[in-house]
Amino acid sequence: MNINITLLAQVLAFLILIWLVSRLLWKPMIEALEARRKRIAEGLAAAEQGKQDLEKAKEAAEEELSRSRMRAGEIIAQAEKRATEIKEEAKLKAREEADNIRRSAESDISRRTQEAREQLRHEVSHLAVLGAAQVLGKEVDAQAHGEALRELETKMQSD
Repeated sequence: MNINITLLAQVLAFLILIWLVSRLLWKPMIEALEARRKRIAEGLAAAEQGKQDLEKAKEAAEEELSRSRMRAGEIIAQAEKRATEIKEEAKLKAREEADNIRRSAESDISRRTQEAREQLRHEVSHLAVLGAAQVLGKEVDAQAHGEALRELETKMQSD
């Protein structure tokens, strides 16, 4: 019987210990484990959310980079087009200026040629009068023989 009382006392002590552990230690331990499980789950969820946010940010950055590259390409194309236009405008302006210079030079040459011809005609008619005066042996009056001189001048102009 001694064993039975001892066994019974041990079983009773064990049950009291279980009751005390469940009342005093089990609940806080379960709460701590539950809190830890919850923190781990939140951490994993936050990590997953962070991963998704990072992926979205990468996609957004890639899209922005792509748009920036396209815009840069457009700007370069516009700059090249404008440079070509400026070159063409400069060429056109240079051609126009060269044409103006050429026309001005041609006009000047024509005017000077005409002046030289007029001066030459004048000198030839004067020399003709002097030559005629020497041949005739008398002085030729330019006013008196004006008609003959004008005919001579007209003849020289047509040649």
